[in-house]
Amino acid sequence: MRASPGCFITFEGSEGSGKSTQIRRLAVRLRRNGHRVRVTREPGGTPIGRKIRHLLQFSRAGRAMAAETELLLFGADRAQHTRETIGPALARGEVVISDRYADSTTAYQGAGRRLGRGFVECLNRFATAGLKPRLTFVLDLDPEEGLRRARKKTRRTDRMEAQRAAFYRAVRAGFQRLARTEARRVKRVDARAGVEEVAARVWALLPAKLQKPAPHRERGARRKRRLDFLENTPRMKRRSPTLERRT
Repeated sequence: MRASPGCFITFEGSEGSGKSTQIRRLAVRLRRNGHRVRVTREPGGTPIGRKIRHLLQFSRAGRAMAAETELLLFGADRAQHTRETIGPALARGEVVISDRYADSTTAYQGAGRRLGRGFVECLNRFATAGLKPRLTFVLDLDPEEGLRRARKKTRRTDRMEAQRAAFYRAVRAGFQRLARTEARRVKRVDARAGVEEVAARVWALLPAKLQKPAPHRERGARRKRRLDFLENTPRMKRRSPTLERRT
């Protein structure tokens, strides 16, 4: 996929790590700085994706789902999501923040389901057309603590939250491996800290251009300061030509 003027950021981590909370906080702060922000998620970032999400998480038909089927459904969701939602938003110069993207498949299906990182990454490249996030935050948390948090929020446990403990440990190890091998892009953030502390860490890791007001907002602010100055500055009285001749 061609380079675009927008900025693509993803949040990863196991269940209950606080991704949704941090995404909301970051989106609000960026919008206050004048950036155009699109928040999305996987699976479910498109109408087709919402159908796939239901099948993957809640449908009775999905209870007997093979690991390979699961992998391909996530890939189908991502292919549509990339082309229908993410790519166009980036082309418009927006900041796109996605709750999960290809790294989740590497960790969950590659490491957790043991389908092999090589094959999973090949499928990811096909589904994403080579698009990678500019920055990925992995909110790292002990899986048992994460599941306790997740189950406090909702009584409805989805299929991905009903796996054995060994599965979640493998997923966490998969994310940690990504943070080591792709350290420039993937940033591990300790999710045991409080919400404010995690948000501060996320903000500090953002590209400098996102921490500043958006260019159009800065231009608007300069124009307003100029107009305020002119409005509050007393006008100089012009001398009469007649008076000038008499002096």
